[in-house]
Amino acid sequence: MQRPDERKIRYDRNTRVALMAAGLFFGMIGMAYASVPLYRIFCQSTGFNGTALRATRAPEQASDKFINVRFDANSASELGWTFAPKQNVMRVQIGEQNIALFEARNNGTHENTGSAVYNISPPTAGAFFNKIQCFCFTRQTLKAGESAEFPVTFFVDPDILKDADGKLIPEITLSYTFYPAEVVLPQKQANAN
Repeated sequence: MQRPDERKIRYDRNTRVALMAAGLFFGMIGMAYASVPLYRIFCQSTGFNGTALRATRAPEQASDKFINVRFDANSASELGWTFAPKQNVMRVQIGEQNIALFEARNNGTHENTGSAVYNISPPTAGAFFNKIQCFCFTRQTLKAGESAEFPVTFFVDPDILKDADGKLIPEITLSYTFYPAEVVLPQKQANAN
């Protein structure tokens, strides 16, 4: 038979283990919800996994070196859009600000809203490809038969020439894909349906 002080010690230990297990459980749930935004922030700040960096302006002085930037555009078939770059390849001066144009056309019979995601390849180039202005991750709505141009303002960071892997990159590909975006109906309209 246990003495009362042994029962209290066992009770305190069991309580401590239960609290640690509950803390671990809720901590894991919190990390699961935070992982996507934290990963996105990490990729945007480091250029990891082909994620372009964001910038407010190009460097004051461009390099005398050039690199090819290839543009690729796709759209999900269920969106019903034709989406293509206006120019497939640009030879750009490293460090100089450039604008690339993409054109989308809604081939459907009703208005559609899409949102574009992008990727940079090779993935190591993401750390040196800087977008100043972009249409990606923004909902774009086109009426039936409507066309629109979407600009991307960018530059390739001159630090690419100092990087052991970066200086070996002959060409950077910027690829966009438009997907249907869920349209959120205003509350009154949603209740009426």
